[in-house]
Amino acid sequence: MKYLYIVNYWVPFPSSEYGGVINVIADSIENCHDVLLEWRDSYESAHDGRIMENVTKALKFELSDSHSDEESRVVDAFTT
Repeated sequence: MKYLYIVNYWVPFPSSEYGGVINVIADSIENCHDVLLEWRDSYESAHDGRIMENVTKALKFELSDSHSDEESRVVDAFTT
């Protein structure tokens, strides 16, 4: 089973001026966390401890069976 996670950006102000949102397809919270660790820029690594916190708070939507074979990945991201 795959899910769409809508995760709030974890880099706080002032590094991230307004924040943002990252949409991730993943099969679990842990998988979503791993995808985001691979996706993030290296300069953001100081904030890695906040990623799991935001993933557990994320909105989570079950994908239909026709999308159950989707690759775990960042679908879209808007960050500032």
